[in-house]
This record gives sequence, structure tokens and C-alpha cells, in this order.
Amino acid sequence: MTDYIALIHRDAKSDFGVSFPDFPGCITAGRTLDEARALASEALAFHIEGMLEDGAEIPPPSALAEIMALRANRDAVAFLVSVPTRAERSLRVNVMLPEGLLREIDRRTDNRSRFLAEAAPAALAGRTSKPAGRRKGRKRAA
Repeated sequence: MTDYIALIHRDAKSDFGVSFPDFPGCITAGRTLDEARALASEALAFHIEGMLEDGAEIPPPSALAEIMALRANRDAVAFLVSVPTRAERSLRVNVMLPEGLLREIDRRTDNRSRFLAEAAPAALAGRTSKPAGRRKGRKRAA
């Protein structure tokens, strides 16, 4: 994991904006501080993924003192955003879920994809038996 400095900016009557001094053009915003922080991680990972696909070099993280020395950054609040050394590419999938389970997920989150992406590794880490259901390549017994 590598940590990069993100800056939160907020003007009156606006959302919380997040920018990354090491990645010009990588920005995001959220209605709340928590939402802005969560979206910052996604935005940076997506930006780095695009840079890697384009063959661009990923810059090393800048020092906080260097970033805050710039007048434009002095009104912002700095925080760290961790990204994997190599951002993992996200893929769109189509899944079937029982209707009741989907309703319960929707009651707990406004982002199904993020919920499932965070729940799956936790479930896999705690799994002690093989999952029920058919695996690819296996045929049902007649």
C-alpha cells in the first residue's frame, strides 16, 4: 500500500471537494465529509488504474510540508488515502440474488457494489467449508 495526500476543500454552499496534489485532474466530491473521504479512495484508485493502462508512471508521494507550502493548499485539510501498489481493476458482473436479500442490502447501503465488494473478502476469509452450488465444469449427477 502507498499513501497519498488528499486535500479537502469546501466553499460556502458547496459539497466537500477532494483533490490530489500528486495527481492533477483527479478530483471528487461528497455531500458529507464521510462521503467525500470514501469517494476519494475510489477516485484515486480509478485514476491510478487509468494511468497504468496508459503506461504512465505513477509519481511517488509528496511530503506534506511541500504540499502545504503552496498558497493554494493552505485553506484545505490534508488526509492520507491508501491505494494498493497496483490498483486492481474492477469488472462489471451480473449476479442473481434472492429478492429479500437484495432488499436487506438496499436497506443497509446506497451502493450495492461497494457493499458486496467489502462483504465478499470478509466472508471468504471466514469460510471453512466449500460453497454450496455447482462449480464450473462439473456436471450434475443424473
